[in-house]
Amino acid sequence: MNSEAGIISDPVTIIGAGIAGAACARVLRDADVPFRIVDRGRAPGGRMSSPELHGRRVDLGAGYFTVRDQEFATVVADWESGGLARQWANTFGILKPETVPCTTTGPVRWATPNGLRSLVRNMLDGFDIEHSTELTDLPDGHVVVAMPDPQATRLTAVPDAVDYDPVIAVACGFDGLDIPFRDAAFVNDHPDIDFVVDDGARRGDGAPVLVVHTTSGRAQQHLDNPDGAIAPVLDALRELSVVSADPAWTHAHRWTFAKPAAQHDSNFELQHRDGRFVGLAGDQWCESGVPRVESAWRSGTDVGRELVRRLSH
Repeated sequence: MNSEAGIISDPVTIIGAGIAGAACARVLRDADVPFRIVDRGRAPGGRMSSPELHGRRVDLGAGYFTVRDQEFATVVADWESGGLARQWANTFGILKPETVPCTTTGPVRWATPNGLRSLVRNMLDGFDIEHSTELTDLPDGHVVVAMPDPQATRLTAVPDAVDYDPVIAVACGFDGLDIPFRDAAFVNDHPDIDFVVDDGARRGDGAPVLVVHTTSGRAQQHLDNPDGAIAPVLDALRELSVVSADPAWTHAHRWTFAKPAAQHDSNFELQHRDGRFVGLAGDQWCESGVPRVESAWRSGTDVGRELVRRLSH
């Protein structure tokens, strides 16, 4: 296979084993383009994180995913038929201080019996992942950087880099739950939390576990000590009459780069630099203007296809 950068003798390096990196890897595999995946995390999935806490998987990253893209819908249909994903809810609660809870209806949200990370694991099945926290520069050869812009800029130039807002996710296990909403709720006009989800409803096992996402303002105060966000989160849940009892256990996870504060007006970037291609992908590369799980998949898929196209000429 020839290209502007010469004949491929070394594999393309994909940096990042989230859904964007996994989608890119699938495209390269299908085109018989050699590649390697490097990730700094101990497990693949990126912000689709589902660690095991107290004997069960808990989604601490993305809260759910939606399906608008028709090609992504085909992928999701395969996940659904394989029991990996299920349609979950289209109506969430709305909580607001000193206001009676109400609801809002939107697109169908999808969830997973085994945690969102299971979808990325499925996409990466059979692929080796190199774990490295030592990357400070781009490796040699063609590279696709599939990660948030603030992390990507540590390795390479990113045009019009997008900022990210932090979030601390707090999981709380209870002996039982009696909450004023079904499935999940957006929290409006609160200084400390903006989303709370019944993880047992989301996962489908009925476990009495809540996962709460802080506001970026609250998260900023606890980036050096995520556990410091637990008390304000529990206070907020009591203030909003979500819970009254103390949890049996809690767990806090810091997401320094949780969600894009803006987005690029294209689905990816692919530049020819110094005899090689450098690609950029992730949920922030989203010309539709709504960064989400499926936009990350779209970005990784599109940058992979464009890289294959250019390497084929």
